[in-house]
Amino acid sequence: MNWRESARCRGTDPELFFPIGSGTSFPTLVQSDEAKAVCARCPVSRQCLEWALDAPVEGIWGGTTETERRELRRRRA
Repeated sequence: MNWRESARCRGTDPELFFPIGSGTSFPTLVQSDEAKAVCARCPVSRQCLEWALDAPVEGIWGGTTETERRELRRRRA
């Protein structure tokens, strides 16, 4: 079975995971926190994060923002 089939975000509005606006604006931070809360309860968040670290994707994946994933990639290098 593909890990995506078990993802907690299935059935959730996808727009939640793609905050619009400045990364430091209040609405963006609130939306990011809401998306991360879904990820925190997800049984496949680790697989999602690993996939997102290997793919150039935007938005919240595996409970991380694009900026957080860039930092994780730097640490791995």
